Formats: sequence, structure tokens, C-alpha cells
Amino acid sequence: MISFSGVSKRYPGGKEVLSGVSFSLAAGELCFVTGQSGAGKSTLLKMIPAIERPTSGSIIVNGQNASALGRRAVPQLRRNLGLVFQDQKLLYDRSVYDNVMLPLEFGDFPAKEAARRARAALDKVGLLGRERATPIQLSGGEQQRLAIARAVVNRPAILIADEPTSNLDATSAASILDIFYSFHQVGVTVLIATHDQALIERYAGRRLLALSAGRVTVSGAGK
Repeated sequence: MISFSGVSKRYPGGKEVLSGVSFSLAAGELCFVTGQSGAGKSTLLKMIPAIERPTSGSIIVNGQNASALGRRAVPQLRRNLGLVFQDQKLLYDRSVYDNVMLPLEFGDFPAKEAARRARAALDKVGLLGRERATPIQLSGGEQQRLAIARAVVNRPAILIADEPTSNLDATSAASILDIFYSFHQVGVTVLIATHDQALIERYAGRRLLALSAGRVTVSGAGK
């Protein structure tokens, strides 16, 4: 499903963020990426949808070489990915419902099917009753739930999240992780970058990638 082989990333000026990273995730796995700030977690995640490109090495996602795709092929790659990054890019001048409908506007969905999918996604994250609200009227945890609903409305095979529980209280953070876990349980491949060890320990035994100075220092099950 996802395979990194000898992936390195060096930015202009010589800073190497990732160095020789190799790992593979099978379909349906739940995996946590851990590491201190600056360890390369965000860069690693952004390479999967080809937001960032490696300096060397290859990245295979759903059978496609994401590290070498042409610009026109990238949208097709991303159709099977759900992305939740720290910069949520919510549209504050639109309703909760309209935010979730946005990805469907680029597909060929009939209006009734698009509406059904949007409401199903909102129901999954507990926001169906807030569909007429605007993002500014939501709490931090609710805004994160909205970002998740928008990421999964296309029913992606892979769900990627970068620090989805940062700046949330413990109860809200646990609730957000439970949502991701529910997608994993129905066969979605889930990859989450987090520094919150307490949350990782709630799902002991799940796949764990530990990054340090751009290298994978641990690749296996968490404790």
C-alpha cells in the first residue's frame, strides 16, 4: 500500500530532513510516526501525496511511484488519500456542510449522492447537528472533526494525519484518535504523526515508526 525505499530529502542550503528512510505499510494497517519536533515527521507524511518530493529514493503508493509522478497525475494519486494536516485550511466563510462538500465538487457525483456522502461523513465524526454552523462557531476539537470529515468524504483507502490532536485537551484528543481507529477497523490504512505518547499507548501493539534526526530508529509494534 505504502513503501518508502532509501528516501532522503535535502532542502536548499544543505539541511537534510530525511536520510535513507525505508519502510512498508500493508493495506489496512494503523501506524504511528513519532519523533521530536524537526525529526522529519511532517516531511515524511507530505511525500505520500506528493506535496513534497524526495531528493533520492522512491515512494510507492497504491502501486504508483509518488516520487516521480508528473504534475497532471498527482490529482489521481490524491483521490485515494484523506489528508488532515496541522494547517486545516477550513473555509471560514462557508458552513460546516459546505466545507465537507468541497472535495465532492471536483468529482462526478450526482447531487443527491454528494449530499448523502457529506452528511454521512459529518455523522461519522459527530457533527451532523452542526452542519449549518460556520467553522468559527466550532470548538478546536470540533474543527478537527470537521477536517477529518472533509478528508474522508471521498472514502479514501489511506488516511494521513499530522499531529491531529495538538492543542486539544486530553478528552478531545482521545476522541479524535478513536475516530481514526474506527476507520482503521473498517479496512482504511491510517498513518498518524504524533508526539503524544499517552495516546500511542492506548493502542499498544500497533505499528510504530520512530524518527530521530531524519532516520527511522524503530520500525515495529509499539509497546
